[in-house]
Amino acid sequence: MHRARTVINNLVPLAPLVPKIAPKRFASWLAAAPNKIILNSPPKRWYIAPVSSEPFLNGSSGSYVEEMYNSWLADPKSVHASWDVFFRNSSSGAGPGQAYQPPPSLALPGRNEAPLSSLAPFLGGSSALGGQVDEKIIDDHLAVQAIIRSYQIRGHHIAKLDPLGISSADLDDRIPPELLYNHYSFEERDMDRVFKLPSTTYIGGKDKALPLKEILRRLETAYCRHIGVEFMFINSLEQCNWIRQKFETPGIMEMDSEQKRLILARLTRATGFEAFLARKWSSEKRFGLEGCEILIPAMKQLIDKSTELGVESIVMGMPHRGRLNVLANVCRKPLEQIFTQFAGLEAADDGSGDVKYHLGTYIERLNRVTNKNIRLAVVANPSHLEACDPIVQGKTRAEQFYRGDGEGKKVMSMLLHGDAAFCGQGIVFETFHLSDLPDYTTHGTIHIVANNQIGFTTDPRHSRSSPYCTDVARVVNAPIFHVNGDDPESVIHVCNVAAEWRATFHKDCVIDIVSYRRNGHNEIDEPMFTQPLMYRKIRNTKPGLQLYAEKLIKEGTVTPEEVKDVADKYEKICEEAYTNARKETHIKYKDWLDSPWSGFFEGKDPLKVSLTGIKEDTLVHIGKRFSSPPPNAAEFVIHRGLERILKARMEMVEARIADWAMAESFAFGSLLKEGIHVRLSGQDVERGTFSHRHHVLHHQLVDKATYRPLCFLYPDQAPYTVSNSSLSEFGVLGFELGYSMTNPNALVCWEAQFGDFNNTAQCIIDQFISSGQAKWVRQSGLVMLLPHGLEGMGPEHSSARLERFLQMSSDDPDYFPPESEEFAVRQLHDINWIVANCSTPANYFHVLRRQIALPFRKPLVIMTPKSLLRHPEAKSSFDEMVEGSEFLRVIPETGVASQNPSSVKKVVFCTGKVFYDIKKARGARELDNDIAIARVEQISPFPFDLVKRECAKYPNAQLTWVQEEHKNQGAWSYVQPRFNTALNNTRVVTGRASGTESGIFSSLVGVFSRSAKEEASQHTARGEQPNVKRLIRYAGRPTAASPATGSKNQHLKEHAQLLDDALAL
Repeated sequence: MHRARTVINNLVPLAPLVPKIAPKRFASWLAAAPNKIILNSPPKRWYIAPVSSEPFLNGSSGSYVEEMYNSWLADPKSVHASWDVFFRNSSSGAGPGQAYQPPPSLALPGRNEAPLSSLAPFLGGSSALGGQVDEKIIDDHLAVQAIIRSYQIRGHHIAKLDPLGISSADLDDRIPPELLYNHYSFEERDMDRVFKLPSTTYIGGKDKALPLKEILRRLETAYCRHIGVEFMFINSLEQCNWIRQKFETPGIMEMDSEQKRLILARLTRATGFEAFLARKWSSEKRFGLEGCEILIPAMKQLIDKSTELGVESIVMGMPHRGRLNVLANVCRKPLEQIFTQFAGLEAADDGSGDVKYHLGTYIERLNRVTNKNIRLAVVANPSHLEACDPIVQGKTRAEQFYRGDGEGKKVMSMLLHGDAAFCGQGIVFETFHLSDLPDYTTHGTIHIVANNQIGFTTDPRHSRSSPYCTDVARVVNAPIFHVNGDDPESVIHVCNVAAEWRATFHKDCVIDIVSYRRNGHNEIDEPMFTQPLMYRKIRNTKPGLQLYAEKLIKEGTVTPEEVKDVADKYEKICEEAYTNARKETHIKYKDWLDSPWSGFFEGKDPLKVSLTGIKEDTLVHIGKRFSSPPPNAAEFVIHRGLERILKARMEMVEARIADWAMAESFAFGSLLKEGIHVRLSGQDVERGTFSHRHHVLHHQLVDKATYRPLCFLYPDQAPYTVSNSSLSEFGVLGFELGYSMTNPNALVCWEAQFGDFNNTAQCIIDQFISSGQAKWVRQSGLVMLLPHGLEGMGPEHSSARLERFLQMSSDDPDYFPPESEEFAVRQLHDINWIVANCSTPANYFHVLRRQIALPFRKPLVIMTPKSLLRHPEAKSSFDEMVEGSEFLRVIPETGVASQNPSSVKKVVFCTGKVFYDIKKARGARELDNDIAIARVEQISPFPFDLVKRECAKYPNAQLTWVQEEHKNQGAWSYVQPRFNTALNNTRVVTGRASGTESGIFSSLVGVFSRSAKEEASQHTARGEQPNVKRLIRYAGRPTAASPATGSKNQHLKEHAQLLDDALAL
C-alpha cells in the first residue's frame, strides 16, 4: 500500500486540476503477501504508449495506471520504457514530481555529445540513472571540459619558456584564473574523482576517463612545461585536433638514445663553431649565435624531417645573427671559405662585395640522415631586417613553378627572424598576407624566431604592444609553437611537428625559440649599459650545451668522455680549415652566390645581343588572337565595352599598326612562342590601372569564368601568368625580384598602380635591385613598369621619381666610353640597371624583348605612359617591329628640320610623353623648320654616342633639355653633366671600365685626367673644334618640393610656360 501511495503521490502534483483521488482505490494493486506477484491477474496486456501521449490522470485513468503497475510488477518489459523508468524511480523513493523522465531521443548523439548513460560509471552508483541525476555531477563534467579547453587556449601563458627564468615570454606574470581548478569549485578532495574525457582531447591515450589529478598533470605536461602552443584560434577543427594529438598524446615526446646523441653532436658543433671564431677573431663583428645555439640542431631537424616527407629543395632567408653558423653547420659551406672572409683579402672577381654576415650561398649535398639529396639556398640579405622575406617567397614560388610542384611538396621556404624585427617590421605582415594567395602562395613556410628577448638595446616591453612577438602570424591561422631554447628535446619535438604540419596542411607555422643573447648586439658591444640585471643573470647561466650534456650524462645516455671526444673532433676540423684558409690569397664573391644559373653564361659571347625584331606573320597571329573573343563566344558573355575594344584592336591589326597594349602583347606573345615564361604582377595589372590591357576577360554572368587570350596563342607556348597582387609594393616587388632570380629565361614584370607608389618599396629598390649584382654577384632581369607623367592628377599621381633611379645608376658622368660597334651592349654590361622612358609602342616592344636577348641580365626600370596609352599619335607601324628593326636608344628628328640641319636654330632633347606636347606646340607655332626634337628613350646608361651625333648634325643650333618634371626632379641633374661630356669630352676616365686592369680604387673611383695635348688630339681625331664648348640649357618647371601641383589650373599654367620656354628662340 505504501508503494502504491508513493506512485500516486508522484503523479498527482503533475496534474493539479484533477480531483484528489483516494489512495484506497489502489489497494487491489497489491496481493495479500507483499513480496509475491499476484497469481490471478488478468491476461497480460502491453502498454506501450508513452506517458506524455496519454490524457493524464483524468477520471478514468486510475484503473489504467493500476493495470500498468500490476503488469510492470509481473514483467517490467511489458510497459513503455518511460513508464518503466517512472515506476523504478517511484519505487526508489523519488520525491513528488521527480519520478518522471522524458523518453530518450532515438537520434544518434551529435558531435561532442554522449548519451547520459555513458556517465553511469561516474555518477556514484548504478541506481543513480534510475533516479534524478545530480546537477553537480553534470556541472563538474562540464567544468572538466572547460579546464581542458582552458589549458588548450591559455596554457602557453604559464609555460616555463624563459631559459633565464626572469620574465614571461608573453610579458605578463599573471596566471589566467581559468587554469586554476578551484576557479571551477573543485576542492582537494575532488582530485581522485574520475571524469569522462571529451572527444576534444587526447590526454587519455587509450583511457576514456581519468582522475581529475591525472587530467591536470597531463595537461600541465602537454601545455605548461617548456612548450607553449597557440592554436585554438585556428578555425578548422581538423587542424586543431591534429595539433592536440601531437602534444597531448601520452609519451609523444619520448626519444631514443640515438636521437639524443644526434642532438648533442649537432649542439656541440654549433657551440664549437662560435667558440672557435671567438678565439681566433675576438675583436671582429660576426653576430654569433651564443645563447641560441639550439637553432642549428632545430634547422637540421626541420630539414631532415622535411626531406623524409619528400622535400628536395629548401630556400632560406635569415638576419645576420647566426648566419655564419647556419652556413657552416646547416648548409655545410666549406669552412675555409668562411674563414677567408675574416682575412681582409682582395677579391678575385668584380663587385664591391658585402660584409660576411650578409652573404648567401647555394649548396647541393647529401642529407646523411635520410640519405637523400637536398638543395639548400640561403638568400643574401642586407642589414634591413626581414627585407629578404618576400624575396625568399618569390624564389621558392618560382622553383615550385619550374619543377611543376603545384602543391609545394618538393620545394619549401624557411624564414628565420629576430623577435624585435618579427613584430616590428611591416614587411613581415605583407609577406604573411601573400601566403594563401593563388599566384603567390608557397604552400606553407616554416618560420623560426630566434627570440633573444631583446632588440639591440630595447626591452620588449617597449618594442611591442602584443603579448608575444609572434602574434602577427595569427592573422593567417598559423599555429605558433613557443619553446624554451634550453630544452633541446622540446625544441626538436616542435620542429618535427612543424615539418609534419607543413607537409600535411601546406600552411605556415611559427617556431618561437625563446632564448637569450650571451653577448651584446655584436661581440664588441657592451650590453650592461642598458640591461644590467638581464646580463648579470646571463653571466651566471650555464650554456645550453653544458646543461644538455649534464642531463644526458646523468641519465646514462652518454659518458663525459664521449662528450669531450665530440667537441675535440670538431675543434680539429676547424683548426685544419683555418690552416688551409691562411694559404688563400684572394676571396671570390661568386662562392657566395645564392642563385646560380647553371649553363646560362657558358658558351655565350658576353657582348652579342640577339635580334629583337620578329616576323610579321607572328605579329599578325598574336594580334588576331589578342583581338578575338573567347572561342566559345556564343556562351561566354563579355562586356559590351570590351567588344568595342576587341573590334578596335582587330582594325589595328588589319591596318598594321599597334598601340601600347598591342605592342606589349606582341612582346609577351613572341617570347611565349620562343619558350620564355612571362609573369606580370602588380596591383590591377590584369585590366591595367588605366583600363588599357585587358589580359583577362570576365564572363558577365558566371562568377570566376575568365579567358586569358595570351595563354592560348600557340599549343606549345610557354606559360603566361598575369595576376593582380595584394595592395602591397614592398612585399610584392620583393616577391617578383625573388622570382626573377631563379631562372634567367623568364620575363618577370612588376607594375605599380601609379609610379608614385614605388617608394613604399624603396628598400627593395635600394638594397637589392640597384646594388644586388655589385654586392652579391647576383643578376636579375626584373622589369619595373612605373606609370609616370605630369597630367594634372596631383602630387601622388604624377611622378615615379625618375631622378632617384638615375641617381643610383652607376655610370660615370665624366667618362665617354670608347666608341665601337659594341658601344651600346658594353654600356649595358657595365651598368647596374637600365632606365628608359619610351615614347613609342615599338620601342616598348623592343626594350622588353631585349631583356631576354641580352647575354646577361640587368634590371629594367621603365617610365610607362598614362595618356599615351590612347594617344592617336602614340602608335607604331608593324615595320618598326619586324625583323631588322631594333630598340632605338635615341629617336632623332625625322621631320623637315632634319632635311636642312644647318638652318635649325634649336635642338630640343626630351624623353617620354612631353615629346608629343612639344611637337604639337611646335606645329601650332609653325616652327617645324627652326626646331628639331630628339627623344632620349634610354636615359641610363646614357647614349653618349648618339647624343653626340645628333648634336653634331645641327652645328648652329642651341641645345635645350626639356622635361615636364621640376628642375630638381626628373632627368635633368643626370643628363646635364653627361651632355657636357658628350659634347666637349672634358674628361675621359680610364680604369677597369675601359678595359684596363687598374687597382680596386681606380676601378671604383676612376679619376685619371688626360693632358690638354691628349684631349686636343682626341678632339681633332673626332673632327671637332677643341676649344669651342657647347652647353645644354634647361627648359621646364622650376624647382619644387612636391612632384606636382594639386590645382588643375596651376598645372595648365605651368604646362603652358614649359612649352613657351622650350620653343623660345
